[in-house]
Amino acid sequence: MDNRRKFLKTAGAFAAGSLILPYGCTPKKQEGESAAGMETAPETKKEIGLQLYTLRNEIEAQGLQPVLQQVAEIGYAWMEGFGYEGRKFLGTAPADLKSMLSDLGMRMPSVHSVTEVSSEGGKDAIVDQMKITAEDALAVGAEYLVWAFLTEEDRESLDDYKRHIETWNQFGQVCKEAGIQFAYHNHDFEFMTFDGVRAYDMIMEETDPDLVKFELDLYWITKAGFDPVEYFNKAPGRFHLWHVKDMEPGDEKFFAEVGQGTIDFKRIFDAKDVSGMKYFFVEQDQSRRSPFESIRMSYNHLQEAAFVS
Repeated sequence: MDNRRKFLKTAGAFAAGSLILPYGCTPKKQEGESAAGMETAPETKKEIGLQLYTLRNEIEAQGLQPVLQQVAEIGYAWMEGFGYEGRKFLGTAPADLKSMLSDLGMRMPSVHSVTEVSSEGGKDAIVDQMKITAEDALAVGAEYLVWAFLTEEDRESLDDYKRHIETWNQFGQVCKEAGIQFAYHNHDFEFMTFDGVRAYDMIMEETDPDLVKFELDLYWITKAGFDPVEYFNKAPGRFHLWHVKDMEPGDEKFFAEVGQGTIDFKRIFDAKDVSGMKYFFVEQDQSRRSPFESIRMSYNHLQEAAFVS
């Protein structure tokens, strides 16, 4: 999580007001042709997303374009971006990144963005900067702008969360006016209680349902000991985005490739209509394998899973 914290370092201060030849010699069939030469319907691939944070080290070592090329070859359709700095995503201007993705047959419907602000100018400056962030997110083709993380010092009390909620409602209004949806992404710490009040429940209750949607991280809520489906039922239609990652058995509860762990994804996906899910993204914060091997395993499992449509 250290790299994410580095990318999202300014987030807490911002909310505070400072801010994808058969074997042998069989000739290759053309798409839409059966073995007998009869025309058949082409195979339909399910659209599956990837949060690029999974490949942060590969992007740093190889560059963004080669990494995206490899992701496209696996078959992923939706990218979720991160690393917003200097009005660029991962060092690339929004319009250029949108074009790069389009050339590879992919798009970026969601971004994790940090709005850059100085300590001067107060709330007005923060709102003005949020408008710019929303413009850049729209320019890359995003439909959602996601607040991804709270630093430890910005989640020490209910008062901290109350302050963030006020800011998120304001950001939600700014995003709505710009034509993009604001959303909040959880970890496990939001499920802590303060004086008997669970922070995530308060976020759900006190943020405007129209202005603030949720990106539910299925791993983190499960690790915290709570049921994603229960939360879908608490706020039907608000969970437009999901992070899909699995959990190893055992006390460590380490990240696992989708289908290799203990999370019952069929049960969760069966409730997707209740949740309001529009997009889901594979994410592997850390891996015991090569990240490319991990994302290929998760992709293949989700393509083969009957519960994913």
